[in-house]
Amino acid sequence: MESNQNTLQDVKKTVILEAPIQKVWDTVSTAEGIASWFMPNDFQPKVGHEFHVQSPFGPSPCKVLEIDAPHRISFSWDTDGWIVSFILKELDGKTEFTLIHGGWKEPDTILPKPNEKSSIIRDRMDHGWEQIVNQKLKKAVEG
Repeated sequence: MESNQNTLQDVKKTVILEAPIQKVWDTVSTAEGIASWFMPNDFQPKVGHEFHVQSPFGPSPCKVLEIDAPHRISFSWDTDGWIVSFILKELDGKTEFTLIHGGWKEPDTILPKPNEKSSIIRDRMDHGWEQIVNQKLKKAVEG
């Protein structure tokens, strides 16, 4: 896939979770599971399912794009072209979890909802995901 040099890099977070892949999968592929570490939502693991994530800016419309249990989920998030993927890899009874948040525009593009530049929102999300993946998700599955 050709990427435009001016668009912002994907946000990528990887963490090793001390839990079997099935437990991690259940935590990242069900509405209750996702709510336990991310945000309230009405997710269903079905391609084409439209759902909402209750974000601080109000409900964000999302749509499931890909499900490959127990290894991968991708969904569109909100209206700015974002794609979020959860990638799981089994490692000897542990699970490597990677989150990718892609679909960013050029740094100076103003995103309508937060009404700020794409680069500022990306930095903010980058920090947010850092905490969500390394602390909240870890606690939810290892807790």
